[in-house]
Amino acid sequence: MKLFFAVVISIFILIIIFSFYITRDGQIITPVGEGTITLDTGVYENFPLPDYAAKMITENYKSYFIEVEPGLKVHILEVGEGFPVFLMHGNPTSGFLYRKIADKLPQDKVRVIMPTSIGLGFSSKIPASQHTLSNHIRWINKVLNELQLNEVIYSGQDWGGPIGMGALSQSPNLLKGAVLLNTVFNAPKEKADLTSMHARVKTPILGELLVEVIFNPFEQLARVQGDPNSWSEDVVSIYSKPVLESGNPKATLSMMRMVPDGPDHPNAIVMRDIEKYVNTLQIPTEIVWGMQDPILGRGLSAMEEKFPNAPVTKTQAGHFLQEEASTEIANALMRVIEQIERK
Repeated sequence: MKLFFAVVISIFILIIIFSFYITRDGQIITPVGEGTITLDTGVYENFPLPDYAAKMITENYKSYFIEVEPGLKVHILEVGEGFPVFLMHGNPTSGFLYRKIADKLPQDKVRVIMPTSIGLGFSSKIPASQHTLSNHIRWINKVLNELQLNEVIYSGQDWGGPIGMGALSQSPNLLKGAVLLNTVFNAPKEKADLTSMHARVKTPILGELLVEVIFNPFEQLARVQGDPNSWSEDVVSIYSKPVLESGNPKATLSMMRMVPDGPDHPNAIVMRDIEKYVNTLQIPTEIVWGMQDPILGRGLSAMEEKFPNAPVTKTQAGHFLQEEASTEIANALMRVIEQIERK
């Protein structure tokens, strides 16, 4: 009997230790570049990409860091020269999500800027508690300021919608046109979870078990695509390796928990401010939507209400439509640029 109780107590202690370990806040991890890169706006820290990432883009891409706060660096992919196009990704991807679109744009006419949100990709990693919508907005706005842009065309998907629009709202004269992908700008008015998985991961320990222990979320995302084959092993690698090999994989779960599940959620206040800004916009806009998106596909009608005059391109793509509908997105961006240039 004594042995039995000793085993039970030992198991209980191990469970407690394990619970504390998986719910740890995580630490700041600051990436280190090599050399510098000079742009018209200044000198930045160059970041040579590892082979698995470099092979996914052409040699004319620039890869560098912008330090937005001490120890916090945003990784930037950039290619082309001309009208600035600012492209924001969502969770748990990175600026690489727009590589196919960038390759379809005329790089002698368009400067494509693809930042990666803090916590993801090759950007700095941070404690889970620092993942708030207001923080992410502030950091991306700092990127906009550092690049000294006078005008931009913007496109955003998933969290790249609120984060990108939130950042632009703090520099209100910058935005000249937009191509809106599967995202949301409406603040929640009632209690509701985005998906059943979002509901589950809110629970401490259970969320960590599901996202950080039992499942590799990056491999699961083929399920939210219209064409699961668009989520190849190479695609999984460019999004997963920089996070899972960093020593702090907290961003994926933290950004799921950032999604407001009702008007009392801490980020709901910020979403209301973003919605107010979006409601004031009178700019050339198009919508490109992945109709097979099980997460945000049903949100098209809400986006159409926000932008009733925006042409809509419906595709059979899923949530990460940049991997499936790059031609449609690139074409929409060029049409918006042409509208602006005709003014």
